Amino acid sequence: MNNGFITIQTTDKLLRYDKQYLKIATCISELSHANKKKVGCIIVKDTMIISDGYNGTPSGFENECEDCDGNTKWYTLHAEANAITKLVRFGGTSALGSTLYTTLSPCKECTKLILQTGIKRVIYSEEYRDNEGIEFLKKNGINTQKIENEK
Repeated sequence: MNNGFITIQTTDKLLRYDKQYLKIATCISELSHANKKKVGCIIVKDTMIISDGYNGTPSGFENECEDCDGNTKWYTLHAEANAITKLVRFGGTSALGSTLYTTLSPCKECTKLILQTGIKRVIYSEEYRDNEGIEFLKKNGINTQKIENEK
């Protein structure tokens, strides 16, 4: 059936784009000064990257994410939170209907922000230490998918 063929083409094209956008999120993660885990994120709407972020301290703070004992400083922002707040700070672009690509599945706190912004898809390449955030997104109708990062 012709419709089946079109769906397969669309799915293949979407997967190809998803993999490329994850590669971009991986490149963004390299900007992080974190020693424990570098995480990158981009938000894409209508095939256009509308924001990016990586885990790090707030603007104007020192760049070290961990204290001298190796513990993450409490005020370190996650990549998703940085990307979402950047939308507000620099132009107010709506994320409604967009896709968030992140190198690490979002935590519970970040998933609340994701839900509130109207993001419809979350694509990630690695699992966070607990999956409560992903379960929260799924329960609230947000399409989530893990795609292995291609190097």
